[in-house]
Amino acid sequence: MTATLTDDNVAVTGVHPASVARSYRFELVKLISQWRIRLLVLACWIAPALFVAAVSRQSSLPSDTLFGRWMHATGWAGSLVVLGFAGTWALPLLTSLVAGDVFASEDRLGTWRHLLVAVRSPRRIFVAKALASLTVILLLVAGMACSSAVGGVLAVGNHPLVGLDGHLLAPGDAAGKVLLAWACALAPTLALAGIGLLGSVALGRSPTGLLLPALVTIVMQIAQMMPLPAGVRLALPGYAFISWNGLFTGPAQLGPLLIGVVVGLVWAVTATALAYLLFLRRDFTNLTYDGSGRRAVTVGVLPLVGLLAVTVAVVTGAIGATGSGIERDKVQRSVATAFAHLYRIQTKELNRPDVTEAQVRATAACDKGSDRVAAEGAGNDWRCVVTWHLPGVQAAGTAIYQLDVTPDGRFVADGDGPKEVNGYFLVRTPTGDAPNPLWQFDGNVELLPPPSKG
Repeated sequence: MTATLTDDNVAVTGVHPASVARSYRFELVKLISQWRIRLLVLACWIAPALFVAAVSRQSSLPSDTLFGRWMHATGWAGSLVVLGFAGTWALPLLTSLVAGDVFASEDRLGTWRHLLVAVRSPRRIFVAKALASLTVILLLVAGMACSSAVGGVLAVGNHPLVGLDGHLLAPGDAAGKVLLAWACALAPTLALAGIGLLGSVALGRSPTGLLLPALVTIVMQIAQMMPLPAGVRLALPGYAFISWNGLFTGPAQLGPLLIGVVVGLVWAVTATALAYLLFLRRDFTNLTYDGSGRRAVTVGVLPLVGLLAVTVAVVTGAIGATGSGIERDKVQRSVATAFAHLYRIQTKELNRPDVTEAQVRATAACDKGSDRVAAEGAGNDWRCVVTWHLPGVQAAGTAIYQLDVTPDGRFVADGDGPKEVNGYFLVRTPTGDAPNPLWQFDGNVELLPPPSKG
């Protein structure tokens, strides 16, 4: 047998290189055989169901979490609570442990020589490892989605879900949108996975590569808490972890969600491509390789910084807005719409004559702080007075709400009187006693400008 050179200049004997399929199966078995990966898979397929079932049976609910206040009413709310937690903590850590370690583990064990002899192609090695890590990540996400949904439905039931604007979603509609929300969360998850691959290749055995997706997530969370322009906020690769809540309004706020998904996928492709280029240039003969700092900056960091600048410019130009996106008119529309929908729910629960949203004719007048402060932007000093009408009644009803609006457009409205309308009292529902639906409710302000008419 004569020695030959493969396309990556590694001298091997004249034997056909291993196929991508065989290399992929080999890498997948290596990942699944690790005890920590097995524990993660087991936890993702069991823990969410147990968590949702346990919390749903408690007297106090995580009302500060999106959809947490409805966990007694429907099983689908629990899955969305888990999704909110997953996007903040679980998914970044999972991608770190899988994608962030898939190449670095070979550096720690010193097994690159054996792997190159077996596969004889760095290109096939990269593709196989990337596909294997992607498979495990998809398995983990699917486990969390299925487990939380099944656990919620079994513990609470397949009941309608109250959306972010107060309208009721039928069980089938709620199920479809919950699954779609989990599917949309895959885009930022893949972006973090690509960043994890890049860190694993660029930093070698350094633990920084393992933690890179989690560190990037922390930076994005800090950025989301800052008063950034809407274009910058939507251009961050993790925004789809937040914008899925637009699915639960009527009509659905799809603009921010689509932008977040596209940005996440662009980051996933770019980071993976950079990791691929960096992997092909590394020196496999150096057994003490700890990554190339200069090359990691020039091939990894700088291109991603440039990508962020490009996405910010493109998104800002596309949406045509430079401010926070939180404006008085949008807040007033959101509060009035949610109040009208929830008023119908309260009317039904109190066995009063049914009214439609058109008959209620709810409007809201909101201000922020005082007349001297511009009524825009996030803050906990929003105050809204809601006015509504009832058929056959001349006098209009009024209710006061204090609003806490976050920079991403989500708000919590807290009833401030009159007590018989939006005060705290229990209402009998088909699923048991529940707080007055008009007492506190969540809402969402779309950051994009309203579509132009005509």
